[in-house]
Amino acid sequence: MSLHGKQVRHLRALAHHLKPVVQVGQAGLSDALVRKVDTELETHELIKIKVGQEAPVGAKEAAPLLAERTGGEVAQVIGRTIVLYRARAEDPDIVLPD
Repeated sequence: MSLHGKQVRHLRALAHHLKPVVQVGQAGLSDALVRKVDTELETHELIKIKVGQEAPVGAKEAAPLLAERTGGEVAQVIGRTIVLYRARAEDPDIVLPD
């Protein structure tokens, strides 16, 4: 699934007030971190991830890797913050515009 402009804008607006629920630290994109991101996406559908200064990868490099490993879509990367989206398998809360 690939997001188009109107959908990305909608997700960015929804994510504006969210606080980061996952932080990438010195361990980088470990399997435990990917599992945590996967769990949070299943719970919330739209999450923010903060990439710490001590992380071995930057936000621009981490975003597509996390999206690929979790089956999500990158809605935004701004500074050290990543916004990821993945529709819940059953009963999704977020309805994307066409």
